[in-house]
Amino acid sequence: MSSVVLSHISKHYGAVKALDDVSLSIADGELVALLGPSGCGKTTLLRSIAGLEKPDGGVVQIGGTDMTHVPARKRPIGMVFQSYVLFPNMTIRDNVGFPLKMRGDSKQAIRARADELLELMGLAQQGDRYPNQVSGGQQQRAALARALAANPSVLLLDEPLSALDALVRTRLRDEIRRIQQLVKITAVYVTHDQGEAMAIADRVAVMNAGKIEQLAAPAQIYDDPSTRFAAGFVGNRNILELRADGGMARLGKAFAVQAPAGSSTVAAFFRPEDVVVSMTGEDQQAMVENKMFQGLLTRLYLVVEADGTTTRIYADLPSRQAEQFTQGSTVNVRVAAADVRVFPAD
Repeated sequence: MSSVVLSHISKHYGAVKALDDVSLSIADGELVALLGPSGCGKTTLLRSIAGLEKPDGGVVQIGGTDMTHVPARKRPIGMVFQSYVLFPNMTIRDNVGFPLKMRGDSKQAIRARADELLELMGLAQQGDRYPNQVSGGQQQRAALARALAANPSVLLLDEPLSALDALVRTRLRDEIRRIQQLVKITAVYVTHDQGEAMAIADRVAVMNAGKIEQLAAPAQIYDDPSTRFAAGFVGNRNILELRADGGMARLGKAFAVQAPAGSSTVAAFFRPEDVVVSMTGEDQQAMVENKMFQGLLTRLYLVVEADGTTTRIYADLPSRQAEQFTQGSTVNVRVAAADVRVFPAD
């Protein structure tokens, strides 16, 4: 059993609360992504699981055993760092086998396990090369293989792809998920990239100011954020501050939604792909201020004059559909009320 249970974890650095009473349960074989901006506490939480940080309070359990005061070297974990941390004077095969060498395994056992993992990672041809003789993506694959060498109960990954270019990052992200599911290992994955978290995780923990704001499956967080921070951080949403009149918040004819009780102003969030744009109709008029081709999608920057105010929003459309909308043209826009999330402005 390799579940991870964190109970009321707290950590302070002087007056700063890095972790504020965080509790989290991760099931055996589950991959949970810790997602949030720099300084939110996600890496501190990961390092607390690893034993590289000692919490000021709370309990860390791995496989039902209290690990709170167990040194990092004695915890059943494997860790992949952002900077690879491969030994430059060792071959890729020797780097992968190093944890087993430190454990005292035989040379034959080390070689067999290293070769098994090199094959799994697609590095069979690179085993005799040194780190400076392979690409950054191959170095990170080697670091992942080394983390798995000793058959840890839990795999911890601290922004492992941030140093790679976009194409390699996407491919290796998918490989990490494939391998994690193949070996059925419990994993915790730290990232500030929402696309990465959504693609790789069974559940995502959105963190802010040392707390978990929301913990749910990726689709649920994307479709139904439960807090104002989660709504603003996930989904690249439009964010508008609107008056609430008669209990409703409106953007002209584009949408009208129920405001939280007692709110005179609200923060309204909606995703750019939920903005419906057309050349004709009786919805809210807007002017195309600019358009940006992004490959599959094109982003339209729209100016809306409604209720005596000027508001700018953006919409993401399939690029072929967006060809008809030219800069400076007048269009109609609407957003379904069900796609708008509203929170008190304060």
